[in-house]
Amino acid sequence: MSTHSGTAPRPGVVPEVVPDVDSLVSRYVTPGMHLHLAMTMARPNAMVYALARQFAGRGEFTVSTSATHTAMHALTMSGAVRHLITCFLGDTYPTPRPNPLYRDLARDTPFTCELWSLLSFTQRLMAGATGLPYAVTSSLIGSDLERGLTGDGPGTRPLPESERPPGRPKFLRVPGQSADERPFGLVERLRPDLTLVHGACADRRGNIVLVPPAGEGAWAAYAAEQGVLASVERIVPDDFTDGHPERVVIPGRRVLALCEAPLGAHPQSLRGLATGDERGDVRGYRDDYAFLTELVDRLATEDGAKEWYREWVEEPAGHAQYVRKLGEARRAELTLAAGPLTPREPAAPPAPLPAGAIAAEPVTRQERTIVLGARAIADRVTRDGYDTLLAGIGVSHLAAWLAAALLREQGVRVPVCAELGFYGMDPEPGDVFLFSQLHATRSQQLVGIPEILGGMVSANPRCLGVLAAGEVDADGNVNTSLLADGRWLTGSGGANDIATSTDCLVLSTASPRKFVERVAYITSPGARVREVVSHFGRFRREQDTRGPFRLATWLPLDDGPAGPGSPEEAVAALTRWPVSSAGCTAEPQVTEAEIAWLRGLDPQGFYR
Repeated sequence: MSTHSGTAPRPGVVPEVVPDVDSLVSRYVTPGMHLHLAMTMARPNAMVYALARQFAGRGEFTVSTSATHTAMHALTMSGAVRHLITCFLGDTYPTPRPNPLYRDLARDTPFTCELWSLLSFTQRLMAGATGLPYAVTSSLIGSDLERGLTGDGPGTRPLPESERPPGRPKFLRVPGQSADERPFGLVERLRPDLTLVHGACADRRGNIVLVPPAGEGAWAAYAAEQGVLASVERIVPDDFTDGHPERVVIPGRRVLALCEAPLGAHPQSLRGLATGDERGDVRGYRDDYAFLTELVDRLATEDGAKEWYREWVEEPAGHAQYVRKLGEARRAELTLAAGPLTPREPAAPPAPLPAGAIAAEPVTRQERTIVLGARAIADRVTRDGYDTLLAGIGVSHLAAWLAAALLREQGVRVPVCAELGFYGMDPEPGDVFLFSQLHATRSQQLVGIPEILGGMVSANPRCLGVLAAGEVDADGNVNTSLLADGRWLTGSGGANDIATSTDCLVLSTASPRKFVERVAYITSPGARVREVVSHFGRFRREQDTRGPFRLATWLPLDDGPAGPGSPEEAVAALTRWPVSSAGCTAEPQVTEAEIAWLRGLDPQGFYR
């Protein structure tokens, strides 16, 4: 924890309104601070770029943020971060993947790092916000995340002992009160010096309006020792917020200073605010997919990363210049329609594929995995009575979306949820990104991480989690963190929270590199994994048992005469699992209707 003794909010003092984000961070941030970057759907990216400009090479910051991607890459490249507390490091668009910046994270490069799951991280903020030393969690138990935090395993590096409160461990395991009750954990509170927030609007008293999905919501604002620095799309009259008190999420007494920063979440998104009062209406904007794709491509090489940093962080003298550099046409293209945002009817099924379409553009291994995963989800919903699907990012969320569509055609409606606060989402056709603002518009409810990963998953015995895997072993353990050769993947996000608290189904195309005998790092324990779906069949274990998997269904491969021609050969060639295929049944061929649905969701073929 930082020993910085900067300016705390004082009773009766109105927050300072400053001209821009660079002024905001230069006046209120000093090297060595613990800064929290708030994770709502609109992240404080303009302030992140400003931190990189102002403190390159000298920040020595401890930074906490639930996910390290997009604009956070700029702060990483600036050399301003000494220690990071997070749940995910990598890229999320066009598909979730590792980023070369964090390849050597296990070797403390580019900084030391402390890793959590998304819900346990948020629960730490909740403890800090409510004056408690610890929060209770059902997450982390039995994973290498737990072992890293307690010093018994790899993968995290807590702060040096000299900077931690005396006698207070980060994580404590508490045994269950009976033989039937599983252990739980106590996670230390998180109290940053400052929390940085980007909101839709605020008045000059500092009352901030946030628009859901809420992510971690206002907890980090209350947890901050000194208070909040805020950027907003626009500053509105006081009587506007007085007339809409239900929209104020962070009260002005928590705010030290604020400024206007239109497009302050770019290249990520902000959902608009339509109240019927033009003084407070805020136009939303989408994620800038072109920018995000270019970012991933250029950061793939060291020279490309340096050039991107020079062009988008160093050359713009401030946020206004950054926005001008985007150009008017791009800004207009990103703008979401004005007016009230109301849910629409579920998307109609796409038109059937033309005759011979599958033959002309064959079904790929990844598409087979997604279709078989959707079938497995639909079977388990109808057979076992699951009433909610929690979709992880990647092939898992496409399978959950497709399963919900197939079930709807059978008259069964099951809501699909996503960890940042989406409930009952129906995806916008053609937009494959799990956290798109267009899907928010098509959701039944927009809440936050505690409501979804807590209320709809951990507290709901009829939720089925759907996860993807970098590695999965014969015990169902999933690795999305660290490979045996020391390369970093991406981390947990909410996957560990899901796998430790509810029944799960895991999807992955099969290869000996992915279906391993034992995972190199247990991100998500496999005790509650009921089924693992590959591109050639479905591995099942009996309900209510931790027994071995068996290959239960078989979809013949189209790999030519040299490829595996039987279930036994496929298991031997494409996995390192010692499992039986005795008694497996034929999996029906992938249909044109299933592929039409899938390619309608993913017309760009990102998941092909």
